[in-house]
Amino acid sequence: MGWRLIRTSADAVPDESEPSDAALVALARRDPEAFALLYRRYATSIYRYCDRALGDRGAAEEATQTVFVRALAALPRCRDGDTFRPWLFAIAHNVIADTRRARRPVVPLDGAIDVPDTAVSPEDLALAAVERREITSLLANLSAEERAIVELRLAGLRDKEIARVLGRSPGAVRTAQYRAVKHFRALRAAAGEREVSHVAG
Repeated sequence: MGWRLIRTSADAVPDESEPSDAALVALARRDPEAFALLYRRYATSIYRYCDRALGDRGAAEEATQTVFVRALAALPRCRDGDTFRPWLFAIAHNVIADTRRARRPVVPLDGAIDVPDTAVSPEDLALAAVERREITSLLANLSAEERAIVELRLAGLRDKEIARVLGRSPGAVRTAQYRAVKHFRALRAAAGEREVSHVAG
């Protein structure tokens, strides 16, 4: 199955006039061609999650394609269409883990950027690229669990969804997330201090 990767400036969030995930899952179970509707809804967010985690545009595109191929094949096992988003991100989480294992040693995340939106200035793009490099390099210093939670949170998932993706309780996720954010902020502050001392020196 070959879909063209769709990347937009914002995720495709369904409004009240659009069918729910549950309705689209039920439709796609009867007609696999209808799965393209779910693909269009989630391709951007899955791509961004893979790109942030892998730091390589080509690898992120390949991983995104793999996620949706696996999701289509496993769709009959998706228990409830209302939980499609965390189920899809769980597949993405596993694809990312497989990709990281296959390409060890880990290549540093280089902050590749998405196809630019023409409404965004070059200066904003440059600042966003610098910030992405900073964030992704700091994420590499977190534990595997902390990094997974922060990456899923940055992808827009809520506590209950992250818990489903990682197979943890929402309470455990909230506790781990608190530690991860605290650790991430400490790393960011330390990086800022090093930058200041480097400039001063």
